Amino acid sequence: MTPVTLTPAQIHVLNMASRIKTEAGLQRLKDQIALFYAKLVDEEMDELWDSGKWNNETLQNLKNAHSRTKYQ
Repeated sequence: MTPVTLTPAQIHVLNMASRIKTEAGLQRLKDQIALFYAKLVDEEMDELWDSGKWNNETLQNLKNAHSRTKYQ
């Protein structure tokens, strides 16, 4: 088995999580992590929009796409 090397960010999160003692505390941490990632997605989408790689046309194309897998 290959040993796993944790990043500094992973170690930091584990150290913070070790102090959580209740389900409510765990839920608050999950909520904050979700907000963190939602903010990252918003920032990346803003960059795509500002660069012209994403626009109303690409949004409409995605909205009208039928990308379900066809089953035999």
